[in-house]
Amino acid sequence: MTDKPIKGGVATWACLPGFPPAVIFPFTPGERFGVRSLYEFQMLMYRPLYWLGRDGAPEIDWDLSVGEEPVWDETGRTCTVRIKPWKWSNGETLCADNVIFWMNMLKVKGPRFGAYSEGYFPDNLVSFGKVADDTVSFTFDKAYSKNWVLLNQLTMITPMPKAWDRTADGPADATHDIEQAEAVYEFLMAENGDVVEEDNSHRTRWADSPVWSVVNGPWRLKSYTEEGVVTFVPNEHYSGPNPAHLDELRQVSTTSDEQQYELLQSGDVQVGFLPPGMGVQPDGDPTKGGPNPLGDGFQLEPQILFNINFMAVNFSNPTVAGNMIRQPYIRQALQSCFDQEYGAREVYQGYGWSQTGSIPVLPKSDLVSPKIAERGGFWPFDLEKARQLLSDNGWDVSASPAVCVRPGTGPGEAGEGIPAGTELSFSLRYWEGRPSLARLMAQFRDDAAKAGIEIRLEEVMGSVLVAEDGPGEKRMWQLSCWGGGWVYNYPTGENLFQSGAACNFSNWRDAKADELIAKTVTTDSLEALYEYQEYIAEQAPVIFMPTFPRRLFEVAGNLRGFSPINPYGLINPENWYYVEEQS
Repeated sequence: MTDKPIKGGVATWACLPGFPPAVIFPFTPGERFGVRSLYEFQMLMYRPLYWLGRDGAPEIDWDLSVGEEPVWDETGRTCTVRIKPWKWSNGETLCADNVIFWMNMLKVKGPRFGAYSEGYFPDNLVSFGKVADDTVSFTFDKAYSKNWVLLNQLTMITPMPKAWDRTADGPADATHDIEQAEAVYEFLMAENGDVVEEDNSHRTRWADSPVWSVVNGPWRLKSYTEEGVVTFVPNEHYSGPNPAHLDELRQVSTTSDEQQYELLQSGDVQVGFLPPGMGVQPDGDPTKGGPNPLGDGFQLEPQILFNINFMAVNFSNPTVAGNMIRQPYIRQALQSCFDQEYGAREVYQGYGWSQTGSIPVLPKSDLVSPKIAERGGFWPFDLEKARQLLSDNGWDVSASPAVCVRPGTGPGEAGEGIPAGTELSFSLRYWEGRPSLARLMAQFRDDAAKAGIEIRLEEVMGSVLVAEDGPGEKRMWQLSCWGGGWVYNYPTGENLFQSGAACNFSNWRDAKADELIAKTVTTDSLEALYEYQEYIAEQAPVIFMPTFPRRLFEVAGNLRGFSPINPYGLINPENWYYVEEQS
């Protein structure tokens, strides 16, 4: 029996609960910088300079990239990039000016961009500029790892069309005059609308916007409804490879895993995901689909990303809770109370694995420190160890919550800003609507209580949680878990753990960590990467959690082109097509 491709059709995708696309402007701020707004929404319309992921492997797809492979000079400090002459939907040709426009904005507004890290791109550039109409150059302040530059720096760039270079008063020229970048940024952010507001009314205007309707990807936005239904149609002016087969791609909002699963059962969606508690991997291999509750009508595809999962702890909290968080031994005790093996085995039913530090365990690589791999992390699950850490540092753990009985900053004392009589108690906000995450958080709460740490749980809508509990000075949240973490390009730590980084969710600042991170980006030496990750694992600036497939995708049996899964989380629905079975 052979499959006959069908041209056209509509595919409907059920989105993760609580995460509608919140930003269309690809200069996305840290509080909304994530897979949902970028990889599953913006990049369908606006192609980045380099496309991450090729045929399921963690590498650059040169065919889908707007830029050609960088060419380096003999000093190793200057690279030039030729821009492919793709077309914008308004007829403009993609060019060097579109990259310079982006770079000028990044130079002026870098701290408001989610991938920005202080001291790195573009701060580490001596100069950048237009070499020819189709070529740009970048000169760095010293020689860096070429892999790091490509994967972690140049991938930040999304060329922007001339049509976006304007303010409320009309056309501007931030492309050639960097002084105008601030005003253009303010205009474009106003066109986007409030990035925290959850009301969809401002998003309904995106499809008809003279700004956002200028695209260079294979899709354009047809509509965004008040109910959160996003509809894409093929960009008829797309000039890159792999034009769309489908007539429409719809993305529908869901409020819970259960509702999303009901949509799959009813046939109302063709791409969704199996609630984690329903998927069972009896062999314990999370990379392979186990028995499918939906039967033969769907394909079960685990989405294994090059990522880590963690919960953030707020170093900038100005209360005594922040003083406790700033004590390494307390964070180490919290990590020792997290039973990751239980989560992988029981909560995620074999579709999970322990995350021992800041480098992804899967897909397997030689990037993980052997020292960490051999011991299962610096702080594996050990309640007695947690109790000992607290007892050794001034806490009476005979009751729960433990009570500070030795205040002060000397040996064996609790630490600065922790008065006698303080109870060891934290609030933990987590993403609502995810039963598996709720179960994992309840287990963490119960185990922590056995060690003398009180965890007070509160469910919060996912997008609100990310917006409110992000980086920032003197925020009041204490522990925060959105059930995920970070998808790496190349797993150095400047985005997550560098002091002042836009996505340093814990607001952690540590001079030694900054020094070790700096080493990882100037050499391809694995020893530098090992030293960095061992320090992070020991300090526990976040609480590492079991990692699992981001989703157990359920794909309609007659829909092809969905796999291989991109390890960075990007999607290519232009490759999807329906088939009819022929005997």
